Amino acid sequence: MRSWERALSVLEALCERGQAAGHGWTLDTELLPPHLQQVNALVSQGLVELACREDCAELSALEGRPVRWAARLTPYGHDTVAYAQSRPRPEPTPAETDPDRQLVELIPSQMAALRVFVGLAGGLRVPPAEGLAEQVRSASCDHGIKRWRLHLTPEQIASVAYGLWLHRMTGSAAEANRFAREYGIVHSPALAADEGPPAVDGLPSPAGGAAQGSAGVSGRG
Repeated sequence: MRSWERALSVLEALCERGQAAGHGWTLDTELLPPHLQQVNALVSQGLVELACREDCAELSALEGRPVRWAARLTPYGHDTVAYAQSRPRPEPTPAETDPDRQLVELIPSQMAALRVFVGLAGGLRVPPAEGLAEQVRSASCDHGIKRWRLHLTPEQIASVAYGLWLHRMTGSAAEANRFAREYGIVHSPALAADEGPPAVDGLPSPAGGAAQGSAGVSGRG
């Protein structure tokens, strides 16, 4: 779960429990420990307020027991929950619901390198995997975490590794290294050589390889 999703879940919990209590406050005994840890961050953002000493005294009288801590949504917190609940949810694309595809999230510099790779398709001996260019064109950006989201086949993921390897060989290794850490895939020229030379100009290679997706990769768990 991403940070904004965790924050929203805490806001929704505070809203639900505050409404159920009738007085708008959520007491410390009514929140799970992970939610309690999030409240201070939401207070600093102006979305949640904590009960002062006088508020705790009034709540103690209502509850018939000592109340030392309570929280409730500010007007900004209420509006955030209301907006989130009414915000239209985009329909999932066929790629997102395809069980053979994996969600891949790329930082901006990785996406920039990938755009260069797919843009060179006509001039490469080992071109991008089939359909990768379309995935790059239709990718959406989650601005909250600054990641580009693509739903890729295993062949396309291997092709991304190859594109980032080319980027590494011509300047920056950070993008390929990050991809290897997060997805366990790194391009290996030695492995590619063991599998036989790639196809050239659409003709089959002597080893019978296909023109598409011939970049050798290895998995790193």
